[in-house]
Amino acid sequence: MSTLLPPDTKLADMEWVPRNRLPALHRLGLVTLADLLGHYPRRYEDRTRFDRFPDEEHSAAVCLHGIVARTAMKFLPGRRRMFEVVMENPTGILSQPVTCRWFNMPFVQKMISTHDEIVVYGRPKKRGRLIVIDHPEFEVIEEGAAQSVHMRDITPVYPAGDGVPVRALREMIHTALESTDLEAIPSLIPDATRQKAGALRAIHFPDSEEVRSTAHAFLVREEFFAIQLLIHARRAEWLLLPGAAKHSEGKLLGQLLARLPFSLTDSQTQVIEEIRRDLASPRRMNRLLQGDVGAGKTLVALAAMLHTVEAGWQAAIMAPTQILAEQHHLGFKRLLEPLGIEVVLRTGSRKEEAKPLPLFGSKPTIVVGTHALLYEGSEFNNLGLVVIDEQHKFGVLQRARLIERGDTPDVLVMTATPIPRTLTQTLYGDLDVSILKHKPANRGIIQTAARPSTKMPDVVEFVRKHLGNGRQVYIVYPLVEESDKLSAKAATAEIERWQALLAPAEVALLHGRMPPDEKESVMAAFRDGRTKVLIATTVIEVGVDVPNANMMIVENAERFGLAQLHQLRGRIGRGEHKSYCILLHDPKVPEDALEKLQVLEQTSDGFLIAEADLRLRGPGDLLGTAQTGLPPVKIGDIFRDRDLMDEASDLAKTILKDDPQLQAPAHRHLAQHLARSAAKLAATSG
Repeated sequence: MSTLLPPDTKLADMEWVPRNRLPALHRLGLVTLADLLGHYPRRYEDRTRFDRFPDEEHSAAVCLHGIVARTAMKFLPGRRRMFEVVMENPTGILSQPVTCRWFNMPFVQKMISTHDEIVVYGRPKKRGRLIVIDHPEFEVIEEGAAQSVHMRDITPVYPAGDGVPVRALREMIHTALESTDLEAIPSLIPDATRQKAGALRAIHFPDSEEVRSTAHAFLVREEFFAIQLLIHARRAEWLLLPGAAKHSEGKLLGQLLARLPFSLTDSQTQVIEEIRRDLASPRRMNRLLQGDVGAGKTLVALAAMLHTVEAGWQAAIMAPTQILAEQHHLGFKRLLEPLGIEVVLRTGSRKEEAKPLPLFGSKPTIVVGTHALLYEGSEFNNLGLVVIDEQHKFGVLQRARLIERGDTPDVLVMTATPIPRTLTQTLYGDLDVSILKHKPANRGIIQTAARPSTKMPDVVEFVRKHLGNGRQVYIVYPLVEESDKLSAKAATAEIERWQALLAPAEVALLHGRMPPDEKESVMAAFRDGRTKVLIATTVIEVGVDVPNANMMIVENAERFGLAQLHQLRGRIGRGEHKSYCILLHDPKVPEDALEKLQVLEQTSDGFLIAEADLRLRGPGDLLGTAQTGLPPVKIGDIFRDRDLMDEASDLAKTILKDDPQLQAPAHRHLAQHLARSAAKLAATSG
């Protein structure tokens, strides 16, 4: 190729990109040449050596090379179709042919013909006397292709999608490497652009394992550097903001503690002192409070707000849901109004909140609300502290919004989603971290049991006995997808079914799409004990506190994430009585899903559960924008590549220490990267 193209050239402008592939490429996020080159292989195969044809079922996938002996399209009940390919080994070392099957994928029939030479990758299973591979990855090998990009000893295999098979991606990426000016793709790591160009070539089509490993390490280090630069830049930005010392003698907190029927745990006392020191310092607080479900985080937050109010400032707490905001409001009013502190509610969805907030009077005020507090023209007179409850629901966006508004109070971020200790600094390096290590002694024991749904009659009998003892019950169903509408008929049917099973107990329904007033009414009836059974979606996942409710039934438990199930289970065990959590699952649940439920049977330690969740599910979600505002991880593994993450963190801290504003010519591209990231974050926040 004579002229190399800029990396921002659109794939739509490339003659070698078929027009019919563009929609599928766009679905994969591949719009430009740079996007295509950043689509890294998922794994590699040695296409010069193949597994022997199997004569039994394999637990692992195999790569097979053979000749198509015959094909057939078969029609199944329910208007289903199955395309079948019988594949034989050309070398003759074969106990029997292998049958490959594709269901409801008629386009495969157009791609494979009798006598074709093909490569397939999949997991063989026994089906009677046959060896079968369902939905294998496949490629038809064209004559003379033995030395092509598809038949290398280290052949890249890419994440693909409908409309763009692996083979097509491999060809396009190979052409893009030949067509693109790779040295026009800057490396975030200073003075490493040429090294990145070599790494891009080597990660896609390496000549050896050593070359691939070196390229992989470079790209992981760069990816992690992008994350760590954002984290440490956030911290540096926050530290530059002016602060105000908030001194208090702790009289209000002392009055509150004297009214409580229990004492603080040692962990709570220690963390409250850490926060008090932060508040008294002229440096602006930016602290993460981590604690397992039921560890007493809300009381610690309340202590922080009392210190702030006593020092003459206002305090606000933002909850992720209206239900939790209303619960905080009720609880805080009961505790604080006897101390002369006004507690007001603002969620952005209540008609009675149209009246102005009493924020300019002399009376000490704590405001409870949702993130609407940041957007609805709420003008605080003297805001000294913002508590952001449940970082995994929101946090980064709201802290950015505070800076954008010009409000720079002290910030305390709380999360009940435990992060494994080894990852805390990776994810929250921009915050100081406090951990509540112990739960209050008055928490009840929770016994958890995973049971197949066929045991429902036994479960119903157990629930009836439980209700007879005066307790209350949650029955949880999987969250309705955003694109779906909750079927009123189906919901009514569930209530009617449970009412019939549990009569005469009062049964009610709660879900996120109810009008705010209706949700509040349902929760009030359950809190007061008028409703005995609450059928709910995960709207109750965060913070809902009804001590008399000490049984939870989770239907289709295999559909929930491990951390989410732990959060749900945290709604019980809040009183002195023993609690029970029953996880009902499909009798044919896959082994990995059953292992997830067994973790919950074995432990209630949120940090151990977080470790297991990451082991079972992988760490990808933790570094996604939805939770932390950080770029996604495409090639690195934050466990396996921990040393590279540490290197990236050290490099980011060194650069920002020497050049906090990134004004040096060698760092301008880093400043541009941060500006682009901030723009994306702002767009995400709406």
